[in-house]
Amino acid sequence: MVDSLISRRDLEFLLYEWLDVESLTKRSRFQAHGRDSFDAVLDLSRDLAIELFATHNKAADANEPRLEDGRVHLLPEVASAVRAFTEAGLVGASMTEDVGGQQLPRVVAGACMALFQAANAGTTSYPFLTIANANLLLAHGSPEQIDRFVRPMVDGRFSGTMCLSEPQAGSSLAGVATRAIEADDGTYRLFGNKMWISGGDFELTAHIVHLVLARIPGGPAGVRGLSLFIVPKYVVESDGTLGDRNDVVVAGLNHKMGYRGTVNTVLNFGEGVNRPGGAPGAVGYLVGQPHRGLAYMFHMMNEMRVGVGLGAAALGYTAYLKSVEYARTRAQGRRAGSSDETQVPIIQHADVRRMLLAQKSYVEGALALNLYCGRLIDEEQTTTDAESRERARLLLEVLTPIAKSWPSQWCLRANSLAIQVHGGYGYTR
Repeated sequence: MVDSLISRRDLEFLLYEWLDVESLTKRSRFQAHGRDSFDAVLDLSRDLAIELFATHNKAADANEPRLEDGRVHLLPEVASAVRAFTEAGLVGASMTEDVGGQQLPRVVAGACMALFQAANAGTTSYPFLTIANANLLLAHGSPEQIDRFVRPMVDGRFSGTMCLSEPQAGSSLAGVATRAIEADDGTYRLFGNKMWISGGDFELTAHIVHLVLARIPGGPAGVRGLSLFIVPKYVVESDGTLGDRNDVVVAGLNHKMGYRGTVNTVLNFGEGVNRPGGAPGAVGYLVGQPHRGLAYMFHMMNEMRVGVGLGAAALGYTAYLKSVEYARTRAQGRRAGSSDETQVPIIQHADVRRMLLAQKSYVEGALALNLYCGRLIDEEQTTTDAESRERARLLLEVLTPIAKSWPSQWCLRANSLAIQVHGGYGYTR
């Protein structure tokens, strides 16, 4: 079967011949795995991506999320795909076994995620956000918070978001104005508005866990005064059951120009629409220490940066493969310098080959960069050599913003070339 998402041969080269992921199985975290299990999860991911994600990609573009009577409506195929992803154990693919994970290397989990992103970036964003949310709480949450919120995310009952931007501040987090007032029971009540919140509301899962940056009154000004809170869609009781609806309301939807299948919301906190127990404000739980919220949130932000870059690489890659296949089968024009009038596949024309080779260099380089970042994460988390750990950490800090921005710029260029290779077909629906 012709690869239509990402070349399996290229993935195997990057994983096994360049990044040497098999050597990671000598480390205690990954010793239950080998190439057989890595190949098996890649096979599973490819099959699910083709059968359940790619099949509604076009439909999700044409039928964006809509808000009616306070409820967000998505295509039913989105729920089926996300459910299959979760049931396959892929939310916890790189997480530890004690929270229900498979303890796969991050680099292998990244290769699997790229297959889903190539098939349907919009639907893949839902588990993608949940995974990053859970990883932040695993790193900085309390054992009680992990039990109450992370385990249900791994098993598919809960999903997760990140709530940073606000209408008046955009991405300038020093301007965040959402307030968090401590209550008598040690929880907090949040009041404010958040903008551009992907996955902010839907009914794909029973519950949504928002990670929200807010200010505790009396804290330092600017970003140094930000704290991080878990604000659930429903209040979660100590026994894990869902209680009253929290005071978090969808004020409206933003409609993306890309990732159209991903619901993107404006959320209002503490407007009094829902008041669990009669108390005003959205119930929130402080993560870690006060005024260290941005440092904690960078754990999720950096994971998302690499993931967004991986998505750009995946979208460019699948477009490249489709344009190569088209160029091999589309006959037009004769061979240069030949008197034979027989039309030849356009891949034989020099300028088409130039465009294909440019795409190939952009997308293969972008994929390699992002998988290399995954390998650095594995190195930082599992090596016993302090010098190697520090080197991986520093290199990852340097490469993370590049891993997002470079693929986002140049794989868009690759897609433009893919459209051009398709000629008239590329400019029609």
